[in-house]
Amino acid sequence: MTIDLDELMKVRAHFDTEVREGAQADAPLGHVERAGGVVRHVAPALGWNGVLWSDLDEGTADAEIAAQVAFFAGRGCPEFEWKLYDYDRPADLGDRLRAAGFVPEPPETLMVGPVSELAKLPVEPPEGITLRVVTDGAGVDLMMRVHAGAFGTERPRLREQLLGKLREEPDTIAAVLAMAGDTPVSAARMEMRPGLAFAGLWGGGTLPEWRGRGIYRLLVAHRARLAAELGIAYLQVDASADSRPILERLGFGVLGVTVPYMWTAAAS
Repeated sequence: MTIDLDELMKVRAHFDTEVREGAQADAPLGHVERAGGVVRHVAPALGWNGVLWSDLDEGTADAEIAAQVAFFAGRGCPEFEWKLYDYDRPADLGDRLRAAGFVPEPPETLMVGPVSELAKLPVEPPEGITLRVVTDGAGVDLMMRVHAGAFGTERPRLREQLLGKLREEPDTIAAVLAMAGDTPVSAARMEMRPGLAFAGLWGGGTLPEWRGRGIYRLLVAHRARLAAELGIAYLQVDASADSRPILERLGFGVLGVTVPYMWTAAAS
């Protein structure tokens, strides 16, 4: 199962139009704004703030970067993200962001896979593993426990976002845990919007002692089946270096590389 280059370029154009330029709010209290040459997501409290898409050139980029810094700083945001893709223009946009005080985080590979094929993957759990659908705060707390064990970080903002989605917009999220008895060993979610061709796969972190047993693959297959039932055409992943080879074996194709550029009030 592979996607040829011409088809990948068509899918990327569709992704940019629908998911980035046509972005919808990903939190109940958030909203999306088109401001000058960018599309940005604005949210209160622990919500995600940042730039999702831009249409800039050498003559407009620096002024637009300064405008976004002034906007988010003026709102009192402690941080915001400029989500840069390697095919964004101008070609030196990353250098310009660094010059403006942004700090790049590790790059991730933007990958997509066709649901029609991914839904055919086997979903038999590895021995000793069962799946638990997350529908409430107790399940979210188990997801955060997995995240801390898999990645070594606490994510209070993510916890609040997940709780908000389950409470206010349950149709936009499907979260699942892989359980070994009563112990959560992996957690993942799919985020989607009604009528859109793309759904995002997030999480998938597995405790170190449970890696290499096919749990990540199981969680991809599980969510692909759900996506097929909902009529979603593509699954999208911002893949880490560890996840990319697994996803390529499953049939995902590469659309590009994305780097989160972070601006923080403290650093500025």
